[in-house]
Amino acid sequence: MSLPIAGKPRKGLLVSKMTGKLDGLQAINTNSLTNVFCQAMRKTSAICKDCYSWAMLTGSRKNCAEPWERNGGILSSGPLPARDIPRIDTVLGRFQAHGELINRQHAANLLEIARSNPDTRFGFWTKLPGFVRGMEIPENVTLVYSNPIVDRIMQQPPKGFHKVFNCVTDDRPEINCGPLKCRDCKMCYGRTTGSAVIVEKVKVRT
Repeated sequence: MSLPIAGKPRKGLLVSKMTGKLDGLQAINTNSLTNVFCQAMRKTSAICKDCYSWAMLTGSRKNCAEPWERNGGILSSGPLPARDIPRIDTVLGRFQAHGELINRQHAANLLEIARSNPDTRFGFWTKLPGFVRGMEIPENVTLVYSNPIVDRIMQQPPKGFHKVFNCVTDDRPEINCGPLKCRDCKMCYGRTTGSAVIVEKVKVRT
C-alpha cells in the first residue's frame, strides 16, 4: 500500500483480481488503448487486430482504463520505490494480462515486484523481447513470448524465454491450452511444467 505524501494519499499500483479463465490470480495490467505498440498492432493482421483487452476496455471493463493507465505511468517512469511495491497474495500472478510493456523500466519494475513476492509464481507475457533482453529474471518468473502471428506455431521460445504462446483459428492436435482455469493447469507459469510450446484456439467473438 502506498504511503501518504504531504498529507495527501498517493495512488499506487492497482493489483487486479482476475476473473474467467484467470480466476484466482492477481495481475498487474496496463492500458492497451493508449499503448503505442498495441495501437500499431491493431492495424496489422496479427492476433492484436481482435484484441480481447481492447474490447473489454471499451466495453465491460471501461472502469479499468484509468487505473491501468496510472499503472503504466508509474511502472514506466522510473524505479519503483520499495514502499510502493505491492504484495501479491495468490500462488500464481500475471504480468500484463492486459496491455504491453512500455519500455525497459516497465519490465525492470515488474521483475522487482516478483523479487519482492517470492512465494508467488508469475507468468510474464510480452511480444517485445527487446525490453527484457539481458535482464536477470528471478526464479519465480516464467517469461512467455506471445507470438503475434496467428496460425503459425513457433516450435520453440525465443532466446531468453521459457515458453511461447501461440494462437490458431482451427482445431489442431497441437492445441494444449483448453478450458481449464490457469490456477489448475499452471502450464504457462512453471518453467518446467508441461510443454514450452503452448497453443490455444482463438475464441470467435460474435
